[in-house]
Amino acid sequence: MEITWYGLGCYRITERGMATIVTDPFTAKSGLGDPKIKGDVVTISHQNNGASRYDAANVNGYTQLLDGPGEYEIGGVFITGIPSPRKTAEEKRNTIYVYNYNGLNVAHVGELDKVPTQTQIDKLGAVNILLLPVGGNDVLTSSQASELISMIEPSIVVPMMYSEKGLKYEYEPVDKFVAEMGITEVNVEASLKITNSSLPEETQFVFLEPKR
Repeated sequence: MEITWYGLGCYRITERGMATIVTDPFTAKSGLGDPKIKGDVVTISHQNNGASRYDAANVNGYTQLLDGPGEYEIGGVFITGIPSPRKTAEEKRNTIYVYNYNGLNVAHVGELDKVPTQTQIDKLGAVNILLLPVGGNDVLTSSQASELISMIEPSIVVPMMYSEKGLKYEYEPVDKFVAEMGITEVNVEASLKITNSSLPEETQFVFLEPKR
C-alpha cells in the first residue's frame, strides 16, 4: 500500500489490483490550488449544512462518491463510514472512514473536532494507520489528538490539517503536535509505503510532504 498526501485531509491510497481512494479533495478556495489526482473512489468526510469545502470534481476518473455513513465494498476494498457528530448542531455531519485493504486498516477521521466516546472508537475496530487532524481551530487540537492516539493505539499516525504554506484556513503548526507527543526526530517522507508484515510493534509517526 502507498499513501500520498496532498495537503489538508486529502490523501490518495493505492494498492496494486485494488481500488484507489482519494479522501477529502480540497478546492482552490483553500489557497493550495486544485489538486491534480486520479482515483476510483472519492470519500468526503464533512458537510456543513449541505455545503462542503471539498469537491470530487477535482479527482480524475472516479466512479464512486461516498459522502456519508454506510458499509461498502468497491474494487476489493471494504469501506466503513461511521458517523461522528461535531460540537454544534450546525456542523453535525462528519464521517470517519475505515478502509480495509486485505486486512490493513486505514482510518481517516475527517474534520473531527472532539474526542469520540469509547463506544464510537470501538466501532472502528483495529486501526493500523490513523490519518489524524492536529491543527486545532475547527479540528482536534494537539492535546486532543494525543488523547485519541492513546485510545486507538494505532501502529502508524500520519498528522494532517495543520498550518501549511499558502493555506487560507487557520491551523496551528505541526510543531505543537510534535512537542505534545515528545517526538525528538521528524523525518519527512514523500509517501508512506507499508504492508501488513512491515507494521511497527509500537506507534510510529510518519510526516508526509504534500504533493503539489
